[in-house]
Amino acid sequence: MSNKVLSIGTQFPAFKKKAVVSLEKGKEFMELTNEYATAKGKWTVMFWWPKDFTFVCPTEIAEFNKKHSEFTDRDAILIGASTDSEFVHAAWRRDHSDLRDLKFPMLADTSKSLAEELGILDSEEKIAYRATFIIDPQGIVRWVSVYDLNVGRNVQEVVRVLDALQTDELCPCNWQKGQDTLTTQLSMN
Repeated sequence: MSNKVLSIGTQFPAFKKKAVVSLEKGKEFMELTNEYATAKGKWTVMFWWPKDFTFVCPTEIAEFNKKHSEFTDRDAILIGASTDSEFVHAAWRRDHSDLRDLKFPMLADTSKSLAEELGILDSEEKIAYRATFIIDPQGIVRWVSVYDLNVGRNVQEVVRVLDALQTDELCPCNWQKGQDTLTTQLSMN
């Protein structure tokens, strides 16, 4: 197994996986591919968590859900993912009040093949690290963030980085949407 995380400038791998998209009987599942967002000319934000029915994971998933409109306002589609099955995802959504009304799919990488190809599969437990990939509309990875299993990520930072990437300009440290970029400042000199 490779421990090399898929990096910036790389084409995101092709995949076809089951995902939970609803709790409505008969409409719970769909097949998801790597073209889910790119076919619509949109950005993709795919975030991974280690295990369903745990403690840190639902805090992150719920926060991504709270910020869902911020991603859609930026022409980005959210996809959550773990190595648990679609049936475990569905049970967790039904069981956990913060997860019942998710506005994005929960991808099931039960074969662990995508997590392995991305380089985010823990070698001992065979579960995904807390990883986030921002993928542009052409399917190219533009940002990667990987956290230890015990530490939750900052969703607002993911939004900030997406904003910065979408300017296609030089953005300084702590830059926020609406502020001048370095590109703008340099062109004024």
